[in-house]
Amino acid sequence: MHPGSIEPDYRGTWGRGGGLTGASEASGLAGVRRLSWERLAFLLVAALTIARFVITPFVPLSFDEAYYWRWSQNLAFGYLDHPPLIAWIIRFGTGIFGDTLFGIRFVPLLGGVAATWAVWRAADILFKDRRLAALAAVFFSFTLIVSVGTILATPDAPLLAASAFLLLFLAKVLTTTGRPVWWIAAGAAVGIGCLAKFTAMFWLPSIFLWALLVPELRRQLRTPWPWAGAAVAALIYLPNFIWNAQNGWMTFIKQFGRVDDGNGLQLGYLAEHLGAQIGMSTLVVFFLGWIGLIAFLGGRGGTHGVRVLLSLMVWPATAYFIFHGLHARVEGNWTGLIFPAFSVAAAAAVLGIDWRGRTGWFVNRFAPLAIPVGIIFVVGIYAQALVGWAPLGASDPTASNIGAGMETVAAEVDAMRIAAGAEVVLTTGYALASWLSYYLPSRPPVLEPNEPDRWLQEEPPDPSVLDGPALAVVREGEGLRRLEELWGTATLIGSVVRRRGSLTIATYDVYRLPGPQVATR
Repeated sequence: MHPGSIEPDYRGTWGRGGGLTGASEASGLAGVRRLSWERLAFLLVAALTIARFVITPFVPLSFDEAYYWRWSQNLAFGYLDHPPLIAWIIRFGTGIFGDTLFGIRFVPLLGGVAATWAVWRAADILFKDRRLAALAAVFFSFTLIVSVGTILATPDAPLLAASAFLLLFLAKVLTTTGRPVWWIAAGAAVGIGCLAKFTAMFWLPSIFLWALLVPELRRQLRTPWPWAGAAVAALIYLPNFIWNAQNGWMTFIKQFGRVDDGNGLQLGYLAEHLGAQIGMSTLVVFFLGWIGLIAFLGGRGGTHGVRVLLSLMVWPATAYFIFHGLHARVEGNWTGLIFPAFSVAAAAAVLGIDWRGRTGWFVNRFAPLAIPVGIIFVVGIYAQALVGWAPLGASDPTASNIGAGMETVAAEVDAMRIAAGAEVVLTTGYALASWLSYYLPSRPPVLEPNEPDRWLQEEPPDPSVLDGPALAVVREGEGLRRLEELWGTATLIGSVVRRRGSLTIATYDVYRLPGPQVATR
């Protein structure tokens, strides 16, 4: 560099002094250069939020949502698959709006709004940069765990909200002295997260290690407040712990037994996991997030306490799921708890680090693509879920996992049930049992006898409905052996085709069974 020359500062793409400059042109937003970046970010976040609320009533229930809705009809302190929070919040929403799609998803939708605010606020506290905070909220809103995950009523939605507020409360712990209440608040967020999903337990060692590695926090470990926060977390989670103790630790066994499927080392699962995480982050945010996290390891970006906090909110869970991915499948949504911190790290990569050299060039050229790529991801997935614009076939998850066509199937099945004189419907899998429980117009009892632990919380149906014939609904070609053992020899009475438009998703065979052969629950 010659004396007097200026080394390029690659943060300039996003504008100094709060304005959006070069990025506006690169991302097709040249017409809004007069708006402050914060105001533009608010408009983007608001548009994405409104889109989620608008699309919700038009997206059929996924089988998991129908399953959790069935939980909500029989509240308990625990269930086979997860802790009980998702059932509780579905029950709250349906108590206001009825058993509608909006009622089922109402609290997750609100949680997405609250989580976005918490990420925005946490980033502002940690970096004292309003532009960076606004960018973190935008990145967070585009990730699929928010743009799709908070439309669906699954445990990931309350877990995500708990993760965002935990980040906010820990930011307060780091930057506010003499206010022990933030340790208590952080403990409450951990406890609520554990009531949503067991992956929240990653936070316990992460927070403790963060306090050990940051000198000003290490001194606080000698006070009662961090431990009071831990006690609050334990107290909130305690009901589910007791329920598991009373029921053979079934949720722990199911969840922690996933690590090894018995097939040895499987690199294909790891590649699948990597692809899923790139998609969940909407591509550009994925690379920016990891650039930021790697920079934190090198001592760049924010204070020591900030770097350690954001790193420990991401790295431990990431390391575990990489290990898991070497042996068994990792679903893309399982990493949902990292995205609040990850989004802040991505924003820090753009606005929180003075880059020099090739990395700066890469961030400068790549970061402006984050918004248009995010829009493409979100709009494409919404359109696919609604109309199936891309010809992905029956394996399309927006068709097979979302209940497209199930309302029509259920209406036909219910008519067959009435014609056959059956009072009860039988299935062989929890997904179909859950969908039929929700979509059958007359809401008859739907039993799935193969996995009784899934229905422990439910009272047995009136014995009178079990004395006569039953209707069995199974996927085409699926065996009926267990159902015939319970209800007698089956007689095929018809088939029902599940469709989305012209796409055939599945065909279900419908059988009449004469009556119970052995005692049934």
